[in-house]
Amino acid sequence: MSSTDILHLHLVSDATGETNHQIARACLVQFEDVRAKEHVWSLVRTGSYLDKVIAGVEANPGPVLFTLVDPDLRRRLEEACRRIEVPCLPVLDPIVMTLANYMGRESHPRPGRQHEMDAAYFNRIEAMDFTLAHDDGQQVHDLEEADIVILGVSRTSKTPTSLYLANRGYKTANVPIVPDVPPPDEIFHLKRPLVVAFTTDPARLIQVRRNRVLMLKQREETDYVAMEQVRKEVAEARRMFVKNGWPVIDVTRRSIEETSAAVLQHLEARETGNV
Repeated sequence: MSSTDILHLHLVSDATGETNHQIARACLVQFEDVRAKEHVWSLVRTGSYLDKVIAGVEANPGPVLFTLVDPDLRRRLEEACRRIEVPCLPVLDPIVMTLANYMGRESHPRPGRQHEMDAAYFNRIEAMDFTLAHDDGQQVHDLEEADIVILGVSRTSKTPTSLYLANRGYKTANVPIVPDVPPPDEIFHLKRPLVVAFTTDPARLIQVRRNRVLMLKQREETDYVAMEQVRKEVAEARRMFVKNGWPVIDVTRRSIEETSAAVLQHLEARETGNV
């Protein structure tokens, strides 16, 4: 396969297909210069719909990743892929089989089971509601109810990280650190939440802020994007973080997922006493 060819990747699921999508993306980024076209086939639960899937694979041959629990649909898809001569992989099977063997128990497959509205689902909804209500320092009187409180100067990925953590079920508040404005006194007296601080490289921060200014069609010539002032702002915030013993995460080269993973590492360390 040359670098100019398109890889047709078929993601077949009897549920939303989100699992397939995440696995495919995690694998594709390991290959440079690959042009991939994802064909997403979700809620595949009938033979007639599977016929359309197979026709789609025939029209654009390529690997098939599937999460189907119906044995007849699985068999038909695998037989079709053998005929078309494309790989066909049940992505969850190795994990489910490993867990079943380790626990000595049988699995009971059901489409979309991970998306059922169980207690964990409602916990995530509650966490999201809390996080949205406590974005950018909107509320500070009840920060003690949070699981995580994120501090940082403007444009250090506090909000997207908070939303990502909320989707994982953690009530997350974020509070901006603003030059010449004292932080809310409440953050210095928190006992229950993990208080974690974000910092970043000033030069990179200025780039992000300039993009924000341009998007809002505002003037750039302000302290908000002035190198000397931004360096001072970042340095003063970091001194405050260190003085209060809050863990500091440099988000300069981290994705939201990587930053969130670092936050959760600090949370686990605190809960296990390995701080």
